[in-house]
Amino acid sequence: MLIGILKFTAGEAQGIQPLVANSPLMFWLYRIFSLQGVSNLIGMIEIVVALLMALRPLSARLSFIGSTGAIITFVLTVSFLFSTPGAFQFSHGFPLLGDAGQFLIKDVVLLGASIWTAAEARSGG
Repeated sequence: MLIGILKFTAGEAQGIQPLVANSPLMFWLYRIFSLQGVSNLIGMIEIVVALLMALRPLSARLSFIGSTGAIITFVLTVSFLFSTPGAFQFSHGFPLLGDAGQFLIKDVVLLGASIWTAAEARSGG
């Protein structure tokens, strides 16, 4: 949830701009909203998704919805690895993670965790 709250700061809005602007799935947001508006929207989605997931002790259904939202979020952010210039840098013939890639790679793990929490909530376990 803290990551979502940070999206409401100017520094974070500027930090995610190259990721979103280069995404073939999300670039259009800047045609509708301002730099800060896009970041605020993403932050609000992240906060709502986190709150829904946190409701697991009260409602498996709401937690499943939140986990599904997290899966969508992390599929989008993992796609930034392939659309952001500099996410991969080639060195000695091997692709290595650049600065953006190092920032984004955690989302692969978070995607897996979201799939797990969705499956757990769906089974009611």
